[in-house]
Amino acid sequence: MKKQVAFITGIAGFAGSWLAEELLNYDYRVCGTILPGESTENIEHIIDCLTLSELDITNRTQAVKTVAKVKPDFLFHLAAMASVGQSFSKVQLTFDVNINGTLNMLESAHAFGKLRKFIFVSSPDCYGIFSPKNKLIDEEQPLNPTSPYGISKATAEQLSLFFYRQHNLPVTVARSFNHSGPRQSETFVIPSFASQVASIELGLHRPAMKVGDLSAKRDISDVRDIVRGYRLLGEKGKTGKVYQLCSGRAVKIETILNTLLGFSSKTIDVQTDPTRLRKNDIPVLRGSNKRAGKEVGFLTRYTLKTTLHDTFIYWKKRLSEVKK
Repeated sequence: MKKQVAFITGIAGFAGSWLAEELLNYDYRVCGTILPGESTENIEHIIDCLTLSELDITNRTQAVKTVAKVKPDFLFHLAAMASVGQSFSKVQLTFDVNINGTLNMLESAHAFGKLRKFIFVSSPDCYGIFSPKNKLIDEEQPLNPTSPYGISKATAEQLSLFFYRQHNLPVTVARSFNHSGPRQSETFVIPSFASQVASIELGLHRPAMKVGDLSAKRDISDVRDIVRGYRLLGEKGKTGKVYQLCSGRAVKIETILNTLLGFSSKTIDVQTDPTRLRKNDIPVLRGSNKRAGKEVGFLTRYTLKTTLHDTFIYWKKRLSEVKK
């Protein structure tokens, strides 16, 4: 029986690499895009099982050619400027990649014409500020983004649904809440904390670390659960529909930090760095995964402590190799 072909934009990224593993485990033929010159460190252990194409998704002509050549059954669009914080200083680049890049992939999928499913990976940053601040968010929550990143994702999400309505492109939207785990960039809060604690534990840094706002509460899942959700949405998600992938629980950033500190044998001095504080930060973000659970069987299997421990061990191993 011929294998289903899954095509992942941003396959060498954090979530992209884990999605590639998930799909390989379910006997897909896995293809993906990497930027010219991009590191393949995250996929080095599976690279012989993958078919890679160099592509900058902001190049429409190349995007159309690449999709036509790969002939995918499923297209998982993960490639993006993914940092909320960096989007404030890189507004144009964020819009070019997240809006125009998504448009190019949608047009490429439409031109190909034989896609079974286009999974667009969106974000709860589309919701922006809402009230009451501790409410449980579902897919019907109005979009009110307050960051360039959130604006770009909300726009790209609407573009995706437009292609479903206008061209009958089989689009399903995944609004995936915060997720973490090994391989995530230090520009995100959990790997930032984990790498600092690991560095101190290894004696590479003095026992003090810089942090931002610890009072915010976030709905955090393990990346391995989230990519399983992407696969399930590809296989079972309804077209033209939005699904939240999340844990349904909000945890304080301070709790995350304290858990990571508990993995170290050192006493660490924690200092607030004003440059790490962001305007318009959402105080509490917690989502309902009821729709995804009911319709495609999504559930979270990893505990937060497991996610944090695995991330800490990843950074400890990585920094130990640098130390040598």
